[in-house]
Amino acid sequence: EDGFRLVSGGSDNHLLLVDVKSSCGLTGKKAESLLDGVNITCNKNSIPFDREKPAYCSGIRVGTPAMTTRGCNEEDFRKIAHWIALILKNPDDEEIARKVRDEVARLTVGKPLYE
Repeated sequence: EDGFRLVSGGSDNHLLLVDVKSSCGLTGKKAESLLDGVNITCNKNSIPFDREKPAYCSGIRVGTPAMTTRGCNEEDFRKIAHWIALILKNPDDEEIARKVRDEVARLTVGKPLYE
């Protein structure tokens, strides 16, 4: 919905491989760093026919197990996807980063990783 290309065309399992290079011009390394800055964890990942060097790559890999373990539901995942899009489409906007970081904290404080 936010214009990102999912490499497999969708999600066949708990992992998504997202082409951030064609979607917003970022490398996977930069996207990983931006998302880490707002406490959203992902991994940079090469995509098929990637023109970037492996250390930078053109994609990110996003998985759902850690969040489903915490009790996240479909609505939570929609929020998280929107936050990811906001951060990656506005990489230099510190105000958006602060707001997203606060929203992530509000979501995760009510869903602890360990009881």
